[in-house]
Amino acid sequence: MLDHVSITVSDFAAAERFYDAIMAALDVVKVGRSDRWLGYGERADAEFPDRVYIAIYRGAEPDEASSRHWCFKAKSRVEVDAFWRAGIAAGGTDDGPPGLRHYHAAYYGAFLRDPDGNKVEAVCHRAE
Repeated sequence: MLDHVSITVSDFAAAERFYDAIMAALDVVKVGRSDRWLGYGERADAEFPDRVYIAIYRGAEPDEASSRHWCFKAKSRVEVDAFWRAGIAAGGTDDGPPGLRHYHAAYYGAFLRDPDGNKVEAVCHRAE
């Protein structure tokens, strides 16, 4: 459904450490960086329309929004676990450790807050 997403963070250095770590754990490439922008994933085009991309921009601290979050697909439960551990080690905070959730029988997810408080999740929908 999504083609690309853009978010803002106030602590750019902390966000870069955090997003570099969780994206590496999910095997998502970092495709660019400047002093105000980070990019992960790959932009869609006519040849590869299913690609997905996230841009992270330096900006004001986000407003508190408890239901705002984005979820990244993981290829395995091992990737979900690695996402959570990498995020904690890189300055994120726990918002729900890896485990099965009630959404469906095989829904295995983990929740973190990035250094700005944004809620991020990784999920694997495959049965073990």
